[in-house]
Amino acid sequence: MSRWRPAQPASTALITVEGQHKLKAELDELWRVRRPEVVRALAAAAAEGDRSENAEYTYRKKQLGEIDRRVRYLSKRLETLKVALHKPGDREAVFFSAWFAIEDDAGKVQRLRIVGPDETDPALGWISVDSPLARAVLKKRIDDEFEADLPAGRRRFVVVAVSYEAAIED
Repeated sequence: MSRWRPAQPASTALITVEGQHKLKAELDELWRVRRPEVVRALAAAAAEGDRSENAEYTYRKKQLGEIDRRVRYLSKRLETLKVALHKPGDREAVFFSAWFAIEDDAGKVQRLRIVGPDETDPALGWISVDSPLARAVLKKRIDDEFEADLPAGRRRFVVVAVSYEAAIED
């Protein structure tokens, strides 16, 4: 049996201005703060002698590898991302970076925002533009009904609010 798996579909290379700032801050933090700390700790662990039985040395090497891997990823990803600077001409419809509220058949209202795949955060209600729900709600307007194929099955929703300025309040 092989380990071959089909390639994942490429994610959309869009990001909000806030998301770009957050990724740049993470890269800066990793490169200027975390990496030098780990390098110093690694050098101290290496100076202790026998590296083959030095758990601290092994741990710091692994930690440094993880930081370097993330730095490489962020450096390459930030080059390919396109920042969505402009608001759409039609602010009554749901597009990228929109805050919107939807209501399901049971009357439950969700407040969400469509963002790039690199900045999704379910706790904040930020969903990826590549998600099934975001794909289904794109270009919808207030009072438009739509269906989305979610992991839990097909669900019906209605758009109850759209905004491009800030989160939607009750």
